[in-house]
Amino acid sequence: MVRYVIIGVVVVVVIAAALVLLLPTQHQAPVQYVGSPSGYEAFVPQNTINYKGNTDPIGDLILNNGTTIRNTIWNGQYSSTIIQDHDQIVQLNNQFFGQTDPVNNQPYVPLQDVYVVKGQVPIQQVTINGQPYTVIDANSINPADIAGFNTYQGWVPNFVAAINMPGTYAAGLPGNSPVFTWDNLTGTVAYQTMVYGRYGPFPGGAVLVSPNRTIISYGINTDVFGPSLLNFINPNHIYNPSS
Repeated sequence: MVRYVIIGVVVVVVIAAALVLLLPTQHQAPVQYVGSPSGYEAFVPQNTINYKGNTDPIGDLILNNGTTIRNTIWNGQYSSTIIQDHDQIVQLNNQFFGQTDPVNNQPYVPLQDVYVVKGQVPIQQVTINGQPYTVIDANSINPADIAGFNTYQGWVPNFVAAINMPGTYAAGLPGNSPVFTWDNLTGTVAYQTMVYGRYGPFPGGAVLVSPNRTIISYGINTDVFGPSLLNFINPNHIYNPSS
């Protein structure tokens, strides 16, 4: 009788081991920190992925020095909010595709949401079914150090470079600002961020002004609102093109 019980246990163990081999494999390295303690890093969502049973946003992580880490998963706090905001921005892009800015008569352009982290970002290198990914451990980031923004899709690297550039400051645009009438991307994006703000938590009408006077129009995602980035969220300057 004992002999049969032992054989049964061995069979169960063998079957269990075989099932483990058939399951999706996940391997991960220890947590490391990337970026600069005094800089700003940015996560740029593009799609979603199932990670450890959760639906998480996946996209690019742009470091303060301009290095871009592809296939980066944002896991933890704000994950569902980022997905929701990104989907809404994409929907608005589709809604306004082909339409014209009534103020400067230029075509609308696609906007992109960007989530900025002040300081270093904790990440892990993982492999899922043979594919390498980088995972941001968002729960280890102080929520005060995370804020959401949106700007022209083609300006995202410039936006990250600008907020990391010494001497760059953020400013608000008054409702009668001549910037809205400029017949270029700066004017179009400035007005478009105001339009998107009517449909979601995306108030616009802000600009980054770099030391060389380059102007980048942007909006704010107010449901990812870290006070450490208050100077970009609620600028204390008013932009005057003649100054």
